[in-house]
Amino acid sequence: MTVSTSAGLWHGFADMGAVSTTGPFVVTRGEGVHIWDDKGNKYLDATAGLWFTNVGHGRTQIAEAVANQLSTLAHYSGFGDITSDVTAALADRLSGLAPVPGSKVFFTSGGSDSIDSAVKLARRYWHEMGRPDKKIVVGRTKAYHGMHVGGTALSGLPPNRENYGDLMADAATVDWDDAKGLLGLIERVGAENIAAFFCEPIIGAGGIYLPPEGYLAEVRQICRDHDVLFVADEVVTGFGRIGGSWFASSRFDLQPDMIATAKGLTSGYVPMGAVFIAPNVAEPFYSGGVWWRHGYTYGGHAGAAAAAMANLDIIETEGLLEDAARLESDLHVALAPLADLDAVSEVRSGLGAVSAVQLEEPSRAPAAVAALRAHGVSGRAAGQGALQISPAFVMTGAQVAELAERISDALS
Repeated sequence: MTVSTSAGLWHGFADMGAVSTTGPFVVTRGEGVHIWDDKGNKYLDATAGLWFTNVGHGRTQIAEAVANQLSTLAHYSGFGDITSDVTAALADRLSGLAPVPGSKVFFTSGGSDSIDSAVKLARRYWHEMGRPDKKIVVGRTKAYHGMHVGGTALSGLPPNRENYGDLMADAATVDWDDAKGLLGLIERVGAENIAAFFCEPIIGAGGIYLPPEGYLAEVRQICRDHDVLFVADEVVTGFGRIGGSWFASSRFDLQPDMIATAKGLTSGYVPMGAVFIAPNVAEPFYSGGVWWRHGYTYGGHAGAAAAAMANLDIIETEGLLEDAARLESDLHVALAPLADLDAVSEVRSGLGAVSAVQLEEPSRAPAAVAALRAHGVSGRAAGQGALQISPAFVMTGAQVAELAERISDALS
């Protein structure tokens, strides 16, 4: 296969001047926890693509399921009363996995779609409940909620919001690690004006920060006490990455009003997202005569639904939820010694198949990513100089040890 490195591609989240000068890092193949570049070099994939390849690369079972579906029915509109059989089957299967029994499933094309759908539904729900003033949506510092208008307005990463103007006036931000900050906001602006609180169980793209002890339970109770919808952003943590459970919401017994998901739903083989909607939020729209005028052309795409079904089959039959729980311990043990390196200020791990190696000098992150590649590791930086470690669930203990050794060599 001839690989084009044409200057026509505009990369996301990139200094295109630098990319145009150095050229892109072109990935051509993946198998298990490894990828290969266009020069034939092999790398350990430290990030499972972008948090999503939970079952590993090269799963022909998923590819075959998609091919079979596309040759039968690629997709059809999901608006009105229409659906495909595989989409309906996936919705029922997901509803059975939901942390809140009886949840409805609204399909999107990805995580950013899921977040914006939840923002709109939260506001629309309160309108249907006769409380239209409840419009403010609340996010946290360090938080990332995708890059659509609602998700950008909710972002706790200032560079992601800068230079766009006021995208959404009714959005607020509180400290990521202090539940009292949420309570203080409610007391200042009034619960009667707040629609929903958006919360990543683990801060992901903002730098991989684990929740302080008791924090999630406390903010969840504050939302209950003040009639604020609790929306769990599980685009990263959903479908097993938290370890042992399908969702972080189950592990922490959050019983969210909505869950935004994507990534691990198909392990990234085909783009797809979904919003889980608890019965209390769905009820006004299921009583008859009420339309939620919202949807996506490719929401519930039949080919993507087939990929999701095959992906869930693999996770279940191979016990990958348990493997993710094993990775929680393996990563914690293997990465902990990296904290002794001069280049490292902290290692954050011990909750699911996700960790961070925080650099002492955040400005050195691009050089660190390049050094990782030179030592056979494909990685990326998140937040302020944190190296993201979020491998596929199929990574073995020996491969985790190898990954840690290569990172140590690169940073030394």
